[in-house]
Amino acid sequence: MARVRTVRSLGVVGLVLAAAVSAGCSGSGSGSSSPSTASSGPVSSSGTPTAAGASPAPTESNPPGDIPDNQAYVAFQPSGGGFTVKVPEGWARTGKGGTTVFTDKLNRVEIATASASAAPTVASVDSQVVSQLRGQVPKFSGAKVSQVNRHAGSAVLLKYQGDSAADPVTGKVVRDAFERYAFYRQGHEVDLTLSGPVNADNVDPWRIVTDSFAWK
Repeated sequence: MARVRTVRSLGVVGLVLAAAVSAGCSGSGSGSSSPSTASSGPVSSSGTPTAAGASPAPTESNPPGDIPDNQAYVAFQPSGGGFTVKVPEGWARTGKGGTTVFTDKLNRVEIATASASAAPTVASVDSQVVSQLRGQVPKFSGAKVSQVNRHAGSAVLLKYQGDSAADPVTGKVVRDAFERYAFYRQGHEVDLTLSGPVNADNVDPWRIVTDSFAWK
């Protein structure tokens, strides 16, 4: 009986060892067939890995009222002739009487012609035009009058600020900066007024327009 029990015990041990060896082989096989992969960095929206620490390029935009540096200009000449001036290409144009206006978003170029018996001066603009605009432009302020030179010759420059008309859709009012140039020759006066938001940097575009003015 003792011998029978010993044989049976050895048989059980053998079965247990065989099962353990089989399980070990199975586990190592499944591990080698499914190797883990490490990510090389963040993944873009398209699924392509991107370099670690890289960030997308910022979206650039012009401040409100800034005229793009690549803005093109075209020559404008009134139906009666007399002068030409370059205005931004593609801007909306309206006209009434001797006044023509070009607008785009928050910017505006107004060209007004009139007969005048004498050339405007710093004193005449300060005493007459300033008081007139004060009654027409909402919250008119900061009037400064000076004499400047452009390619067409001398002009009287009036700088001031005022509120724009309320946007018909949003009702928003913008604080505008104005530059009014008065050119004169032989009884003819041309007032060239440029305006846009106070914080806009349109020094170069406005210089292009005013330097382009030429008598014909």
